[in-house]
Amino acid sequence: MATRKRRAPGKRRYGAKAAQKVERAMHEMKHGELRSGRSGKKVTSRKQAIAIGLSEARKAGGKVPRKAA
Repeated sequence: MATRKRRAPGKRRYGAKAAQKVERAMHEMKHGELRSGRSGKKVTSRKQAIAIGLSEARKAGGKVPRKAA
């Protein structure tokens, strides 16, 4: 049975750049401007908007945990 590592107290999981990108993605989604990658369809899901924001933060080199497999 594998045990989970605990985070050190006060250590942030996501960086400021990640928060900024997610905030921008949510703003665009609420205004109907956020589009998904390849198909270009309008994003309506909150979860999808967050995923897009985190993906952009990863590409920009922000502090974001690895994707869950």
